[in-house]
Amino acid sequence: QVQLVESGGGLVQAGGSLRLSCAASGRTFSTYAMGWFRQAPGKEREFVASISGSGGSTNYAGSVKGRFTISRDNAKSTVYLQMNSLKTEDTAVYYCAARSPLKLSYEYWGQGTQVTVSS
Repeated sequence: QVQLVESGGGLVQAGGSLRLSCAASGRTFSTYAMGWFRQAPGKEREFVASISGSGGSTNYAGSVKGRFTISRDNAKSTVYLQMNSLKTEDTAVYYCAARSPLKLSYEYWGQGTQVTVSS
């Protein structure tokens, strides 16, 4: 069982930056691939970024590539999402998720953190 707690959301002006953190419980954090997802009001949840257990492989949605950076610190059991050049359309609740090596889908989810980008 993995418990995930996000933090770092808030209100920021367009063009600004935020860094989200997701702290995980459990001693096997480095074995889990981690992902960030978001859900805007009235829209379905969408993929934002993912990172492999070792941190050596990352993937991004096209809408955030070049602006967002996912990283992890396995010693701290934490994954980060650095968000730069924020746009109003980035406004959403952001969730982190964990996927064990043999699973195709993410099994564990955090409670989410609100990011609001004002114009």
